[in-house]
Parts: sequence; C-alpha cells; structure tokens
Amino acid sequence: MKVVIIGSGAGGLTAASNIKKYSEKAEVTVITLENRVAYSPCAIPYVIGGEIASFDEIVMHTPEYYNEHGINIITESEAIEVVSSENIVKYKPKNDNEVILNYDYLVIATGGSPFIPPVKGTDLQGVFKVRTIEDGAKIKEWAEKSENAVVVGAGAIGLEVGYGLKELGINVSVTEMLPQILPRSFDPDMAIKVQKYLESQGINIILNQALDEILGNELAEKVVIGNNIIDVDIVILSTGIRPSIKLAKSAKCAVGKMGVKVNEKMQTSIPNIYSVGDCVEVYDGITKQKTQSPFGTTAVRQGKVAAKNITGREAVFRPVLNSVVSKIGELEIGAVGLTEISANLNGLDIIVGRSKALTKARYYPGCKPIDTKIICSKEGKILGCQIIAKETVAERVDTMALAIAKEVECEELTEMEFSYAPPVSMVVDPIVLAAEDALNKIKKDL
Repeated sequence: MKVVIIGSGAGGLTAASNIKKYSEKAEVTVITLENRVAYSPCAIPYVIGGEIASFDEIVMHTPEYYNEHGINIITESEAIEVVSSENIVKYKPKNDNEVILNYDYLVIATGGSPFIPPVKGTDLQGVFKVRTIEDGAKIKEWAEKSENAVVVGAGAIGLEVGYGLKELGINVSVTEMLPQILPRSFDPDMAIKVQKYLESQGINIILNQALDEILGNELAEKVVIGNNIIDVDIVILSTGIRPSIKLAKSAKCAVGKMGVKVNEKMQTSIPNIYSVGDCVEVYDGITKQKTQSPFGTTAVRQGKVAAKNITGREAVFRPVLNSVVSKIGELEIGAVGLTEISANLNGLDIIVGRSKALTKARYYPGCKPIDTKIICSKEGKILGCQIIAKETVAERVDTMALAIAKEVECEELTEMEFSYAPPVSMVVDPIVLAAEDALNKIKKDL
C-alpha cells in the first residue's frame, strides 16, 4: 500500500505516523514545502518573546528521524497537481525538475494560508505574517532592531505575539477591526478583562478600526488605521487563515465554503483521498453547522481517524467544540463552545451563569482570582464556557468540553464530585459556582 501525504503539519504527520503504526508494510511519503517538520506553530510567539530560548527547541523531530522510522519525508518540495483519475501526485523539488508519485491512498493536509488584508503596503520590508517557524525567525530577527510595532488582528495569536514583542522592549499597538479583542471565543464582558490586563502592561489596543494602509518606501514606516497614523518599524499581520484548497480542487474533491468536504472518516468525495487539518470544513457540535477548526488538537485527532480508516480500522471524527486556551503574560484564558453572542445569533434561548472565585483556598498563599462564565439553554444544557485567571484555566476548560460533549446540564454539574485540597483548589469549584448561578436563574424563570 502506497500512501502519499501532502503537508507536514500536525494532521499530516499524525496520519503518517499512525499509518506506519497500524501497517508496517505501508509505503508512506510526505511532501512538504518546508525544510523543518514536526514543530509547534503555537509556540512561535513564546520564542519571539524569549520565554522559549530558541526555535530549535520547538522542533520535535527531524526529517531524518522519520526516514529512520520508515516514513519518507520530501522537504522543500511543492505539490503542484493531483490527478485523481490516475492516482498520481506531481511535485517539484526546490531547484529540480517535476517528479510524479503514484499512490493507493492520498491524504491532503495542506493546512491554511495567512489572510493578507487587501491594502497597500503589505509587501514592504518589515511586514510579516505568523504561520511557520521561518516566519517566526524573521520576526525575531527584525524585532531586535525595532522600537515600534503594530499587530493587526486581536485573536489569540496576535495578542501572544504582541505581548512577546512588548517583552523585547518594543512599543506595541494591537489593532482589531471588530469592537472587542478575542472576538471568536470570548464575549465582550470577558474580553474587556483581558484588554485591561494588556493595557496595564503597556500595550495599546485600538478597536473598531481596520487597517487602511502601510506607508513607506522600501521599509514599513507608518501604519494608517482609521484616524490613527502610527510610526512603525515592524508590522505583524495576524488576520486569520484561509483553507489551502488548491490541490483538493485539482484532484476534483468536493469543496465547501469552509474548506474541503469530508465525511466522518475524513474521506473526501473521492474514496481513496482523505483530508485533515486546517484545510477541511467540520461540523459544530452544538449548532450542527459547518465551521472551521484551525487548531493543532483538531488536526491530530483527524490524522488519527484518517490513518485508522486507511489501514482498515474504523474510526469517526466527531463534531467540534473548538476549545481554546492561551497564556498571555501572566494571564491564562480559555473558552469552549458557544459564546453568548454566537448563541443569540443562532436563535438560542439562553441563560448566563457567572462566578468570581479563587483558584485555591482563600487562606492558602498565592491564591488568585478566577472569572468564569457559563452559557446554557433555558432547559439547563451547557452550551459554552469562558474562563480567565492566572492559573488552572486549561483543565477547567477541558472539564467543560467534556460536559458539553456529553450534554451535561447545569444541575448535574452542580452535583458532580470534584477533588479538593487547599493548595490546589476550592472546596466548591468555580465552574460549579457559575453553574449554580445559572441554575438559580433558570428556576426563577420557571
């Protein structure tokens, strides 16, 4: 069995490793544009800011490692066409002629491409996107000679990079065209808490203003954002990604609004072609609508599912809840499921529960505030959760992800058993307090 995988991100390499795990005789080849593989893009902002010493530390394995384990990694090569009727992939190595590979199964794991705003100046020197380890290295090098930075886009990556640049002693402004930061995962009442923290750290936040233009001759010198003209040495475009679907289209795979169409087996409209990662569209576990899930955890799960099905095992990929966590400075933030805004946009009747509590017993040294918000239906089913604190956010978000996936109701959550010890938790967990608040409101409405 010959399997060709296009893309060396989390989804592609997970598929490759698991195919070899389940079928030692499988011939697995991975084609990638990059010269480094198996690294964590999510760690790039923390290398930029100096929390991680070097980009080498975020590389888990080399191409040679995979070659030694029976997976052929072809680096610095571009897959240019898939001819699905003939089961062939055409690719072009750097500085070499086109090569043709045959396959029995193909996995398209081409990921996403950074969205570049259609404004003047994005091609100037000193303007960077944040996607690959090479992008991160260029940003780090340029930042060392910079005094003023503008980050365009106030999602988690933009804020992480912005904070990292601030840690290098650079004056940082973060701009967002929407009226709040973190618009995909947090409601305004929670996002403002993060904004105030960033502002307290000296980061300038500009909201409700789109990037109009980047000015300069060869180098970026000023950024025009609404009525603001800001001097810059470096500009970071953190404006989201778009699924890379060119190869899927060349293969005649069906493509939807959000990416490559796949079934629960990660199989495309062509039976021997699978697709995983940021390039595919998925289903929201609550609204049942098609959406994107551009997260490494999603890509890894999809890669495992694709590998099992390719090797004759049965596995399904379940709809997503898009759990997200981030650490920005001392602050940890996390969310899962629907926000209050997205629930309302989907026409759902909801109740919101809140709690302001502590991460451990109030008398224990080092306890920290934790803010929790739960969104649930008027029948009590949990639909979403947002948490902000300086510790222990990720594990609570994961708890809520499981609760939502299993359709746990607020009352059930308040009755669940939680562990307790003064150095690590409160006797009544903050998410239980938020659920109790929601439950009280539900009962008042009856």
